[in-house]
Amino acid sequence: MGKIVALTYVSLDGVMENPSWAGAYFDSDHAKYAHGQLFAADALLLGRTTYEAMAAAWPLMEESEGGFAVRMNALPKHVVSTTLEQGEWNATVVRGDLAAEIAKVKDRYAGDILLYASGRLQNSLIALGLIDELKLWIHPVVAGKGKRLFPEGTPGTSWTLAGTTSFSTGAVVLDLRPAARP
Repeated sequence: MGKIVALTYVSLDGVMENPSWAGAYFDSDHAKYAHGQLFAADALLLGRTTYEAMAAAWPLMEESEGGFAVRMNALPKHVVSTTLEQGEWNATVVRGDLAAEIAKVKDRYAGDILLYASGRLQNSLIALGLIDELKLWIHPVVAGKGKRLFPEGTPGTSWTLAGTTSFSTGAVVLDLRPAARP
């Protein structure tokens, strides 16, 4: 059974929307880490908004060093949406009972299923106990405004720190796992 690994860029003040501020902290080590995550994955899981942005950009990208673009374009994608009629870019639309449908997606794969950004979907899956690993890419910047990673009203959950990765640019990845429930 696959595991859902959520990868999210976030500022020090918890903003995850439009992380244009993250580019200043991206270096070759950061790229190598992202490459490893993508190549360990069997599939992608995306919310509709993130999917539409990525589907508009990635197919047009030329091959990047190390095959990143080829891998990104080739992976199967599962898009959670109530409005999207049909998926393109190697995508299947997921609709219906979220817990049941995500369980089916997890059953299809043995490796990681990466969830990129997709804040609302990520929070829904956290509330259902369906995120197996949360990788927060924290950047040393205060964005000041924007959609927060965990908005007001997000159900409380506990996480265990499983590891950290730091970069010379000051960015750090916190690798978190759901804490055992009492």
